Amino acid sequence: MDRVCVWLSVLLVSSSSQPLSDSQRLFSIAVSRVQHLHLLAQRIFSDFESSLQTEEQRQLNKIFLQDFCNSDYIISPIDKHETQRSSVLKLLSISYRLVESWEFPSRSLSGGSAPRNQISPKLTELKTGIHLLIRANQDGAEIFSENSALQLAPYGNYYQSLGAEESLRRTYELLACFKKDMHKVETYLTVAKCRLSPEANCTL
Repeated sequence: MDRVCVWLSVLLVSSSSQPLSDSQRLFSIAVSRVQHLHLLAQRIFSDFESSLQTEEQRQLNKIFLQDFCNSDYIISPIDKHETQRSSVLKLLSISYRLVESWEFPSRSLSGGSAPRNQISPKLTELKTGIHLLIRANQDGAEIFSENSALQLAPYGNYYQSLGAEESLRRTYELLACFKKDMHKVETYLTVAKCRLSPEANCTL
């Protein structure tokens, strides 16, 4: 509840006199939060890779390149050109669904280190902020309602009892996908934020 109040206070301050400035401030907070999550994802993935043998890294990387992430079912821009052509509301909606898709899987990333334990609460904060940004935009409530209907299944049999080799592959897949998705959300929110500055160059 405290997190919601903080986001709302940022959104409502001087909303009548400086709506654009308030939106930019709210976007800045969201971008800062996802940048932190992306850095966490990179750090955790790097730490996991360094704990593997060279051959294990090679095999896992090969497998992952042939595999796909659970969140790939969420329709999103296929390249930077489509990203730049997408509306702010579309980028916000996709970002929300990507973050939401990690709420359950992120629980298995917690434990063992301080960075891992930050993931779930940081995701919740980011989801709240993106939700407020959607609501603050025209027709945001309608788009939010349409796109939040799809509930993605957990990551395959990740939560089942697996052998050592399969468990290693699943952990690698989960961490690699989390890093990939946080990079996507960071890109989408950064472009959406840039759109609020007509004179800015939003080229990726």
